[in-house]
Amino acid sequence: MKIFRFLSRALPFALIAAVVLTLLFYSTKGEEKGEPCVISVWNVDTFEGGKGSRASFLAKAARRAEEGQSGVYYVVSSYTREGAREALGRGEAPDVLSFGVGLSDFAERCTALPYSFGGGTVGKNCLAVPWCRGKYVLFSLTEAFGEEGKTAISRGGCNLPFVAAALAGVEGEEVASETAYTGFLGGKYRYLLGTQRDICRFSARGTAVYTRELEGYCDLYQCVAVLGTAHREECLAYVEELLSPRTQERLGEIGMYPAAQAEGRCVNVFASDEALSELENAARRGENEKFLEKFLKTI
Repeated sequence: MKIFRFLSRALPFALIAAVVLTLLFYSTKGEEKGEPCVISVWNVDTFEGGKGSRASFLAKAARRAEEGQSGVYYVVSSYTREGAREALGRGEAPDVLSFGVGLSDFAERCTALPYSFGGGTVGKNCLAVPWCRGKYVLFSLTEAFGEEGKTAISRGGCNLPFVAAALAGVEGEEVASETAYTGFLGGKYRYLLGTQRDICRFSARGTAVYTRELEGYCDLYQCVAVLGTAHREECLAYVEELLSPRTQERLGEIGMYPAAQAEGRCVNVFASDEALSELENAARRGENEKFLEKFLKTI
């Protein structure tokens, strides 16, 4: 009887304990399922853009990408090329990387993407795809493009303006971007070989200029890559948002152009500093187009 009375008193406590443990178990499982998925996105500008901030543009795209997902958040950070390299040296890396030519260090960490882009292909795998692009443009203050005169070849980053000039048959002297722009307006140079940055500068100033776009070659691509395999589905969802029509049609906000307009030839976005230097030095020496072609990729 004593044993029965003991069990009768102990049983409710055992049942309560079992219920509590069960609730805690499922509660914990629910919390695990509900944990936010935070995707880190680094933006590294290796060449001059048009206007505004590419990092801010990426952050706005991140908010749109989050709309169709539950518990997924994209955090965009801006790095310089040197800062990104230093962080990588410390073992740090993002889930998604936005970058231009001149950042080959991250190639080994990038994973294959379900897209096609010659400038982002290593071996048989496409590791990066452009989400926006710029353009090389020859500017003149008059319609007479055939007149003789000095040309300033604007330099504003890791891009290769001398290659664009060589392939277009344009000769000139290399000048820092801002100096080239002001020198052109001040009459020091008859022509300016510039980029989308100069288009935005002239527009903001209200200056009328004549333009000839240099077609057939471009290395002004801001690409996106996915690093590692963690949260791959969420990373690809962000890439899809960047390439979507609703994001591409907004690129005018930052003075850039849709990636779908890419055509012709380019350099590989993962090319080493040594390879890029060799290519541009060859262009400066006036090597023929056939020689330059061995460095270039078809988009």
